[in-house]
Amino acid sequence: MASHRVVLADDNLLIRQGVAALIEVLDTVELVGEADDYDSLLAVVEAERPDVVITDIRMPPTNTDEGIRAALEIRASNPEVGVVVLSQFSEPAFVLRLFEDGSGGLGYLLKDRVDAPELQRAISSVVNGESAVDAKIVEVLINARGNAGGPVARLTTREQEVLAAIAEGLNNGAVAEKLIISEKAVAKHINSIFSKLDLSGGDDDVHRRVKAVLIWLSQ
Repeated sequence: MASHRVVLADDNLLIRQGVAALIEVLDTVELVGEADDYDSLLAVVEAERPDVVITDIRMPPTNTDEGIRAALEIRASNPEVGVVVLSQFSEPAFVLRLFEDGSGGLGYLLKDRVDAPELQRAISSVVNGESAVDAKIVEVLINARGNAGGPVARLTTREQEVLAAIAEGLNNGAVAEKLIISEKAVAKHINSIFSKLDLSGGDDDVHRRVKAVLIWLSQ
């Protein structure tokens, strides 16, 4: 079976070695390059042409948002490359900025929660042009949203649960399994979500799902 070629970026050597060791135990994943700052990451990606980049957020030269900027730059110049942001930060602003132009091929996981199966799923998702979001991030965004109102306030509790599951990158079958409901019920809830968020027509289903998630995340 063909391997997914991965480039890893983190300025902390111990963390980078730890993630590299985690990657080594994954099936169909090969670590082909490492970087410790923004410039070296872009250079390694250009040289290796990986399938996936796994990157921290804060790296030199400014230690602010290099990973997010690199992710967006890589996706813009090499849209076939998936990017998983692996961070210790669960700040909504980082997530929203990463997904502001769409979530396809992008993932956001937390360092202190990631394990081999989760990383394997995230890599597979972004390679296939899907998204992957840690469930804890979804929880943080729900709490950040609070009772702010807006379009999402129109959704029922079950519809919010379905939308939260979509935000994690789950397809209809996985949402049904997670919430212990039928796929038919999931489809019905999604149609209702589209209607309540004024996404009933025009765009295809995938694009509407992304828009719905972004509306939900921004509330």
